[in-house]
Amino acid sequence: MTAIPSLAGPHPLSSDRGSARLSRSEGAHSEGAPSEGASLEGGGGTDAPARSIGDIANRKNLLLLVCLRWIAVAGQILAIGGVSAGLSIPLPLMPMGAVILVLVALNLACLLLCRLRRTIPDLWLFGALLVDVAALAVQLYLSGGAVNPFVSLFLLQVILGAVLLPPMLTWSLVAVAAVAVLLLTRFHRPMDLSALGLSPALVQSGFLPLYLAGLFVCFLQTAVLLALFVMRITANLRDRDRSLAELRQRSVEEDYIVRMGLLASGAAHELGTPLNTLSVILNDWQDLPALYDDPDMAAELADMQSALFRCRTIVSRVLMAAGEARGEDAKRTTLSAFVADVVGQWRDSRVPAHLEFQSDIGADEAIVADQVIRQVILNLMDNALEASPDWVSVTAARTGDALPVTVGDKGRGCDPQVLANLGRPYHSTKGRAGSGLGLFLVVNVLRKLNGSLMVRPREGGGSDVTATLPLAVLSIGKGRRDGR
Repeated sequence: MTAIPSLAGPHPLSSDRGSARLSRSEGAHSEGAPSEGASLEGGGGTDAPARSIGDIANRKNLLLLVCLRWIAVAGQILAIGGVSAGLSIPLPLMPMGAVILVLVALNLACLLLCRLRRTIPDLWLFGALLVDVAALAVQLYLSGGAVNPFVSLFLLQVILGAVLLPPMLTWSLVAVAAVAVLLLTRFHRPMDLSALGLSPALVQSGFLPLYLAGLFVCFLQTAVLLALFVMRITANLRDRDRSLAELRQRSVEEDYIVRMGLLASGAAHELGTPLNTLSVILNDWQDLPALYDDPDMAAELADMQSALFRCRTIVSRVLMAAGEARGEDAKRTTLSAFVADVVGQWRDSRVPAHLEFQSDIGADEAIVADQVIRQVILNLMDNALEASPDWVSVTAARTGDALPVTVGDKGRGCDPQVLANLGRPYHSTKGRAGSGLGLFLVVNVLRKLNGSLMVRPREGGGSDVTATLPLAVLSIGKGRRDGR
């Protein structure tokens, strides 16, 4: 099922198991395979683009690791040279130099990889950090093991992993680093510290094992806390970036609506007068005997009136995007009469092959319904007719303080690609210019009215689209939201 949350909430989109709350554009009645569990926020295959973006970021992170590794290579050369030459402590220079050459080779391989590939998977980044951990472990094994003060550099690898890697790989890196430190407390090449004047008795006493045990516990605790802390910070930053991206997208969409509103205002001023003039002229022509007695001319006159009505409807739909049609042609009626009148008007003008209409309003009440609310239902019925010319259903059943109106079709169902772009203009499967405005207008009107929209696949094919209208914006005496 594809479900759709309240469009007035702080997050226009949300998803549940088997449902997706919609506030996006046209195509709810478009062609495509039925979708189950499609999420409008990421729906219809957004995981793959997200992974691609992450892999591109990993390439930048790998280049950052290359820079840090060059610094580490330079630091190791200086440290080995200083200890060996400056402190006169003998070190196995050949094996330690070989480890440095391995790091240099790894850096060159990473640079070549970044030139050949635009994306780097997480596992490759994890592998590079594992090599760094192994290289550090070998260098420490050759220079005293866990008593070497540079053992704390393992924490740097843990921090980098917590920032750059997903949680599972981060904990794997923590485990590898912890095992390396634990092994270094038992297995290492002792350093000859006699040049520093240390007593061999002190080194061989029980103080050293106790120190090593405490050092390992301290490292393990610090590594775990750092991993938890940094991963949480990273998750918070990602959530913030995601929220900012949603706000930017919402801002762009609302800016688009503002521009449409300006265009609609201009269109109303420019087209309103000539359309009204044409309407008056055509009404006068209906009374002319020469036209009334000529069936062909009368038919052409009816076609002209239909085309004029279509032009005025298009202008109203554009105005509706900016909310400027709100309150136009408002009429006092009842809830059941309003629904029946909308369906009857649509049936007379579209002439569907088969229309099923069910109304379960219950206790009727007086309402004030204007053109914009009427147009919401008409748009949904138009979409259903395009998807399923042979069959359309409309069901209106009052539930509490809301009026859900469900429009069904027997088309091919909900296209996941279209659902992913619901609420955005010009995203449709109709394949022609101008498509995609239908539900875009519906979504924005329902958002202003604090309503909601839900799309569900039908059993056996097709889809059901439910627009829920709060009775507070319709009923007389219940405090209409817009103050009328």
